[in-house]
Amino acid sequence: MWGKAVADPNGKDSCDLTVYFDGSCPLCRAEITYFQKVTPKGAIRFEDVSRDDARLADGLDPQAAMARFHVRRGDGMLVSGAAGFAEMWARAPGWRWLARLSRIPGFLWLMERTYRLFLVFRPLLVRVVTPFLKRRSQPSKVPE
Repeated sequence: MWGKAVADPNGKDSCDLTVYFDGSCPLCRAEITYFQKVTPKGAIRFEDVSRDDARLADGLDPQAAMARFHVRRGDGMLVSGAAGFAEMWARAPGWRWLARLSRIPGFLWLMERTYRLFLVFRPLLVRVVTPFLKRRSQPSKVPE
């Protein structure tokens, strides 16, 4: 099973998945904002690793957290890259099919290679896409 939100003994909801993302990256921030909206409340805890007060998982240093997507599963295992995305997708309505696809032998390997290629081009993509994201986030002016 991919996991779900579970209640802790103190009566608070605790997530069995924590997503560590680079909130200083406009692409990453836009993607995580989307997943925060579509994922059931309490299913995932999102941690912006670009913040000074970020709570990182044991074994995850800030430089590695900023360079690559990571998640910490409920069992404590730290997973990164495509495998981390598959963990997040498994909890997001409309994306579970992609998590299931990642279980097909060889498919996660292909997803990981694609993710690594994306990381090479991420700085260029950020420069190209950021102006569009800024325009999109601004309220549209209504003619008077």
